[in-house]
Amino acid sequence: MKARAGAHDIIPFGKPPSVVLVVTISLILITVISIYPHFEYHRQPDYLEFAISIRDPPPSSSTPASISRWAPDHSAPYYTNETCMAIHEHQNCMKYGRPDSGFMKWRWKPFGCELPLFDPTRFLELARGKSMAFVGDSLARNQVQSLICLLSRVEYPKDAYTPDERFVKRWNYVTYNFTLATFTSPHLVKTNQSDPDGPAHSGIFNLYLDEIDDHWLAHIDEFDYLIISGGHWFFGSLIFYEKQQRVGCHFCMLENVPYISNFEGFRKALRTVFSAINSRKNYRGITYLRTLSPSHFEGGLWNDGGDCVRKKPFSSNETTLGGEETELYMIQKEEFQKAEAEGRKRGLMYRLLDTTQALLLRMDGHPNKYGHPPNEKWFNDCVHWCLPGPVDAWSDFLLETMKTDSRR
Repeated sequence: MKARAGAHDIIPFGKPPSVVLVVTISLILITVISIYPHFEYHRQPDYLEFAISIRDPPPSSSTPASISRWAPDHSAPYYTNETCMAIHEHQNCMKYGRPDSGFMKWRWKPFGCELPLFDPTRFLELARGKSMAFVGDSLARNQVQSLICLLSRVEYPKDAYTPDERFVKRWNYVTYNFTLATFTSPHLVKTNQSDPDGPAHSGIFNLYLDEIDDHWLAHIDEFDYLIISGGHWFFGSLIFYEKQQRVGCHFCMLENVPYISNFEGFRKALRTVFSAINSRKNYRGITYLRTLSPSHFEGGLWNDGGDCVRKKPFSSNETTLGGEETELYMIQKEEFQKAEAEGRKRGLMYRLLDTTQALLLRMDGHPNKYGHPPNEKWFNDCVHWCLPGPVDAWSDFLLETMKTDSRR
């Protein structure tokens, strides 16, 4: 069992925070997530879960062939940082001197089934004449970068004009008439900075838990696939509102304001998201929820020498998901199942991309200190993922659900 210490471990659940903790959490958002700008490009239930480990035998009695695991893939990677122009600087680990390349040469092998490698031609054929949107934070953009790189073996997309690239970025695959988009919405619901006159990314946000972020919701009717993800931004300093009234806060240090846990805020936000989707009269797309992407700080806190230096994946019995991340993960699954049941009543389709267990084992795949030039002082990044790297498996999961749906 590994000893985990990281950005999330410093939050004392259920206790009033100190000023130091508030500042620390704000810095986490500044340095670990929000510093990464938009990248540029010059009846099993009616959903599929390919990464579930609960079906695995107990680790003590398991052989490698009988558990979900990462298996060597000597033919990988299927693109490089020199062949793909969509990799953002902060995920370009080889460019900034990462000395090992073994982290790129693994393939996810689920227990009890076969997960084929990503086929870019098959993906684009299934997506022909359709559109796909990713909604979330910088990890959602990390996923889109990976997808563009995997598809680049067949075709590169053309940039499509968007009036405000702070919130949305679009690309067109001309040959296949396929549109890909990202909507930046780290909290998914309506959000603004607590101090609008303060510095950008001050780390304290007002969250309107019963109001959706219309920057993305207003556009979903035009998409055939909608991939929702998030969670990390709910570890920050948050002031919660319902019915336009302040109801509580998480690490906000306001007098006479009741403490509300980030877990309660996250659950209510997800309920608002799914309720808004299920209430859209003209939306007929397939809604995916990609589960939490674990962080992997070890050897100290994120700002106290914590890093992620492992050179190969964990096995299933070497690590477990942290307590607070486990809570967010379970909330995602519970709220997803409720939303799927409600959506089915009006003919909407939901799919769960349960990638948490697979990525939990990939401490070796983060940029760490190789997400920036050596002469620049940044904290180690054990949240995002190197490209090429483990995050490429997310497209394996996505394509397999698309293939299954195409046969229905």
